[in-house]
Amino acid sequence: MAERRAFLRRSAGLGLGASLPLAGMFALAGCRTRGETASASAAASPVGYGPLRPVADETTGATLLRLPEGFRYRSFGWAGEAMQGGVIPTAHDGMGVVSADGARCTLIRNHEVITSEGSFGDASLQYDPPASGGCVAFDFDGDSGEASGFRAVLSGTLQNCAGGVSRSGSWLSCEEMTFDPQTGIDDRGQRRPELSKPHGFVFEVFADGQRPPQIIEAMGAFKHEAAATDPRTGHVYLTEDGRGASGFYRYVPDDPVQLARGGRLYMLAAAGRSDLRRGVTVGTTFDVRWLPIEEPRRLTSPTAAQSAAVAEQGLRQGATAFARLEGCYIHGDAIFFTSTSGGDLGIGQIWVYRPGRETLSLLFESKSAKTMDYPDNLCVTPRSGLLINEDNDSGNPQRMIGMDGEGRAFDFAESNVVLGGEFGFRGDFRFEEWCGVCFSPDGRWLFANCYTPGFTVAITGPWERGPL
Repeated sequence: MAERRAFLRRSAGLGLGASLPLAGMFALAGCRTRGETASASAAASPVGYGPLRPVADETTGATLLRLPEGFRYRSFGWAGEAMQGGVIPTAHDGMGVVSADGARCTLIRNHEVITSEGSFGDASLQYDPPASGGCVAFDFDGDSGEASGFRAVLSGTLQNCAGGVSRSGSWLSCEEMTFDPQTGIDDRGQRRPELSKPHGFVFEVFADGQRPPQIIEAMGAFKHEAAATDPRTGHVYLTEDGRGASGFYRYVPDDPVQLARGGRLYMLAAAGRSDLRRGVTVGTTFDVRWLPIEEPRRLTSPTAAQSAAVAEQGLRQGATAFARLEGCYIHGDAIFFTSTSGGDLGIGQIWVYRPGRETLSLLFESKSAKTMDYPDNLCVTPRSGLLINEDNDSGNPQRMIGMDGEGRAFDFAESNVVLGGEFGFRGDFRFEEWCGVCFSPDGRWLFANCYTPGFTVAITGPWERGPL
């Protein structure tokens, strides 16, 4: 109990109550398995929404998900379906709601394609025409539950992983693969003679499909993952999913509305710690400072692997190394981001940065794969919980994991995707990641993507019954 009280005091110091009611966040340190409690009062409270059961998809009739009682869903936007500008690509990844009008909202979805089999959509939307990655926009009617208007909005890019919504309602799509046209190879060491432009950038993408996307070179050339924009300052926070030491970045634009006009890129340095991949106690808080990246467009370095030249600049100055940073989400004065393979067991951390205080705190570290295994995309929910997509490689079905206001983890959804010909796909896809998690502005629908074979689901149900 003394340790619990000490942690609660540290949590109160994080100021989490103002943006996320996680007074009991100590529970997520991994010291409890799912369903365990830290006190009698907590034991009396239900966790999450109850046990999961197979639920049939209202579109195909297949039981693609296991969900709590009372929840339903429908799938749409399957890979290979026709859309404006071609057919829907594979590898459904990051996604966000960019606009809303009553019950109707518009989303943009990334497609993490790494091949060079040709772009899709109009030529005005293509960056490097042989490259096959990009983005698709669509509209969703919350009253009917129907999705429509699938259209190309960006193509000619590589491995568009996550991203985020900008302050002006555009989408920031992040390339997770770098390519240097001077050497002709990508960051995996593969020769790509068909490509002609550098890759590893962030693109500003517009939902109407009529305006050409804008490359934002000043945001750096590296293995980008996610982006979160502070609506008060216009600063954009970026995660890096590097193979070695990864950085957490801040982009300060010259014009917060027109991000491509230029700006300055910085990398976070935690006071007294050059490496936060291991050996950190949950609740520990660090003061931070931001170190300038002088050459954000640099792709290669004599002393660093391709894709690591930007991080090397920050690390040489004393910036802090993280392990595989992925999801990033802003809520109030808190920016949450995941380290997929961070922590002493290498199965995940969740960090929170407070720009108003210039502090960084370790909010969660998984001590058991049963609790969480490789956290990836995440979002803050309408009822101020957290919802996290797993991307584990442990051979277990992938999950969407919730965290309630008492800091308890629970399974909200589990993959049950076994297909027998639906939309032309056959096989067991339960072990393919879920990603792109986000809610409709009215809080009625949860959207998420099944990466492979590639489709989106919209889930609805008795949200008021629990913490999400």
